[in-house]
Amino acid sequence: MLVLDFEKPLQEIEEQIASLKKMAMDRDIDVIEEIEQLERKKNEILQKEFANLSIDKIIKVARHPSRPYTLDFVKHIVEDFTEVHGDRRFSDDKAIVTGFGYIDSQKVAIIGHQKGKNTKDNLDRNFGMSNPEGYRKSQRVMKLAEKFNIPVVTFVDTPGAYPGVGAEERGQSEAIASNLKLMFELEVPIVVVITGEGGSGGALAIANGDKIGMLEFAIYSVISPEGCSSILWRDTKHSIDAAESMRITAKDLFDLGIIDEIIKEPLGGAHRDYEETAKNIKNFILNSLDELLLLSKKKLLKKRWEKWRGMTTQFL
Repeated sequence: MLVLDFEKPLQEIEEQIASLKKMAMDRDIDVIEEIEQLERKKNEILQKEFANLSIDKIIKVARHPSRPYTLDFVKHIVEDFTEVHGDRRFSDDKAIVTGFGYIDSQKVAIIGHQKGKNTKDNLDRNFGMSNPEGYRKSQRVMKLAEKFNIPVVTFVDTPGAYPGVGAEERGQSEAIASNLKLMFELEVPIVVVITGEGGSGGALAIANGDKIGMLEFAIYSVISPEGCSSILWRDTKHSIDAAESMRITAKDLFDLGIIDEIIKEPLGGAHRDYEETAKNIKNFILNSLDELLLLSKKKLLKKRWEKWRGMTTQFL
């Protein structure tokens, strides 16, 4: 697993713990006390480091290549998942995963960005940057969900929609706009979880929901900090200044009323404990659905409109 620069003090401790565990197995000796001491020391460092992360460190954690992605969450919280492929117009975009399954006994439609775990996988998944067919596949699944009265759950984690020539030729902006329009009109509950980096319209295209939760060390913005810096300063060196100005962290966005809940991450970040992260996300989803499923379709749409209208008018 990649070790971030500010995590390096932990690497030596973790190597010592692994060495002691191997020694205990190979020689059948008791090293429990030594391991416990090292574990306490590791946790102390993590607590101190993650108690008040700076914006540049939050960005690094949000983009950590070992951070869990949509299929990891599906594995931990969704039962009987059946993936739906293709938009029935052009192709199957692997940067977005869609399908149906159960969270506990609740049937749900799942839509989420999917990055790769290695270079080959990332190329196959286009680094989580969707083409228009990915958003049209999402529309297909959302319409099916509405037809059978199934709530929609989305997982957002992308640097942005793919900006290639082919994507533009096939109607990238129209696909994103159509998704936004559809999600405003969809007569079933929509729960959104921002899990890593929510970048630009590529993120917003599947983030128009009734309840929006965001992992503690995720980021969410209209443009990447580097992109903003290159436009305003004509240089990416000011990306941290841009990030601070845009207020892209979970705490900032909760204070602004853009998200509804900050979902706690395990000590040291989601990449250190997939199971606990998935459990916290599952609780947010189920609690949100318990509330939303009590609403009539008319009330659901009214509250969704008021929620998003309120976001836009408060900054005018």
